[in-house]
Amino acid sequence: MKVSTKGRYALRLMIDLAEHDHGSFIPLKEISARQGISIKYLEQIVNQLSRSGLLRSVRGAQGGYRLAKPAKAYTAGEILRVTEGGLAPIACLEKNAAVCPRNDTCSTLPFWNGFAQAINNYVDNITLEDLVNQHRDIIKK
Repeated sequence: MKVSTKGRYALRLMIDLAEHDHGSFIPLKEISARQGISIKYLEQIVNQLSRSGLLRSVRGAQGGYRLAKPAKAYTAGEILRVTEGGLAPIACLEKNAAVCPRNDTCSTLPFWNGFAQAINNYVDNITLEDLVNQHRDIIKK
């Protein structure tokens, strides 16, 4: 499993929004400048996050984006699944995957199931608030 640029940038975007949450909507231009990510690419990411209900948006001169809920209410897994589609390390464990003919006798399936469980447990137990706090700790050093 490899997390794409879109997934990595989605986490950075959400951390940025959480760090700069003062109750108002934040323009993509500001996020782009802070994060060094093109506005065009950010637009693709915020569209996905908005459609999934993770962000709120307002158009116009005072428009922008903000979190739909408090940072502690998001998990890294939730954010990554929106942009990545899933976090399965192999195709046969993906949602709606065709049943493999070797499924009942596969010698490696228990390993892959355990690996997937470890990934999911990790990303589902790290909140956006945790990521913000980790970033603040890095900046303090």
